[in-house]
Amino acid sequence: MTSTSRRRALRVLAITSALVVGPITLSGCTQVIDAFNAFQGHSSTNQSVVVPTTAPQAASTSMPFDSRFTYDGSVTLSSEVEDGLELRLDVWAVDPKRTMEWTPTNEKQLGFAVNVYDHRVDEKAVLTQKRRVYLSSVSITSQTAQTGGQVSNPFQFSADPRTLVPSDTLRSDRGLLLNSFQGGLLVPTTSIRQLPNDTYGITLEFALSVAVEGTANTDSSFSQQTVYQYLPIAIYPVDSTQTTPQSTTTDTNGRAPGWGQTTDQG
Repeated sequence: MTSTSRRRALRVLAITSALVVGPITLSGCTQVIDAFNAFQGHSSTNQSVVVPTTAPQAASTSMPFDSRFTYDGSVTLSSEVEDGLELRLDVWAVDPKRTMEWTPTNEKQLGFAVNVYDHRVDEKAVLTQKRRVYLSSVSITSQTAQTGGQVSNPFQFSADPRTLVPSDTLRSDRGLLLNSFQGGLLVPTTSIRQLPNDTYGITLEFALSVAVEGTANTDSSFSQQTVYQYLPIAIYPVDSTQTTPQSTTTDTNGRAPGWGQTTDQG
């Protein structure tokens, strides 16, 4: 092999290695990676993975389970399902609103909403100018982090979004239309109840089945995808919520990212 050929081979090897490790270095949060790996795999040779860009991560010294949701009380998780077409999942604490009061034993209520934004057109553009996205299924599974090393899956949610909204909401055989003038899907509250006593964190996996229009107002351009988002939530011991007020010194950089993953099926 000539020196020129050897240099070309080394460059190809370096690029290939970077592509393999890229999603890992982007995640910035070992706990979420562990939770992701522990869920049943969604990857195969014909799947594409989307990892939204996140702010640089820093370890938090005051939270045993790093969670942006726990620090802020809400979080926005975003995935790009087509070029310039954003699927957005918003999640917020309902009761207790003070997330440091989320313990293994009490009822923990959260709400969430799913919306879509076509950044190629003006927000006030008519529907025929926007690429439509239909949501046909929402499911949530869970996995605990426990001091004893055990793992459990105490929380599940599954629904056809068309059953969660008024009957006059725009829909079709493809699902609930997310970018209509009526808005997307809103689930005001759902509950996480009893957890194992040694739980210090729980990660929720959202799976959203969507039909995505590639070209506006073109029925033949739809493709089917499943979008995955991961939400880590810190859980606090009962004693700490009874004796310790909400901390005001939490490291503002200590936040866990949510990332999206899409599976092309159409």
